[in-house]
Amino acid sequence: MSKKGFLGGKNSNAYIVFYSTVMVVIVALLLAFTSLSLKDKQEANELNEKKNAIVASLGLEAGTYDQVIDAYVVNAAGEKVAVEGEIIKRLSNLPENYAAGEYIVFENKENGEVVVPLTGKGLWDDIWGYVALAADMNTIKGVIFDHAGETPGLGAEIATPKYQAQFPGLTIYEGADLVGIEVVKGGAKGAAHSVDAVTGGTKTSDGLELMIKDCLKCYDAFFKARQAEANVEVVETVNAE
Repeated sequence: MSKKGFLGGKNSNAYIVFYSTVMVVIVALLLAFTSLSLKDKQEANELNEKKNAIVASLGLEAGTYDQVIDAYVVNAAGEKVAVEGEIIKRLSNLPENYAAGEYIVFENKENGEVVVPLTGKGLWDDIWGYVALAADMNTIKGVIFDHAGETPGLGAEIATPKYQAQFPGLTIYEGADLVGIEVVKGGAKGAAHSVDAVTGGTKTSDGLELMIKDCLKCYDAFFKARQAEANVEVVETVNAE
């Protein structure tokens, strides 16, 4: 009678199951090791992507974030608050920051222009972006929008340069009221606070409009405080002359 060997030999069911299990475990360990070894690099790439989106909304070149941007957090009263950690990393948990009443500001140290991050919901999933405002805290300098799963050719159009090109030069205030930007189906030429809706992307357009207004409203006190400071500076300059 011949010996069948380990687990009954290579052709036995027990051996095949054992061998398959060992291979699955080995592959899983290799994948886990690879994922962990690349984690820092992936996080660095994501952080760099966010930085480039912020400066892009200001019309600045990629790679200039660290040289020109001062990041800080304000509360609902528009006052700066102390927070722990690198502020830009808070973008990974932006909804939680809004819920906590902590609003992130990215300011161009050279001219006082600011960028505020936005978070909202589209038709299928999350949408987000950045709105850059001129030093008057009213005029839009530029925008960057993105999405997690809007329909290609429809709602996903909010992430295209062509769609985003509608925003520069628009204003978010009507007198003292922060009105945001209306996303209007059928056209909005010549309107100070409106852009065209995405053709065939009504729900995404509605989500975009709501996201812009709701998020900017959180900064209303901050914007008005900066506007008041600018007016004081202008008056003092005129009086001095």
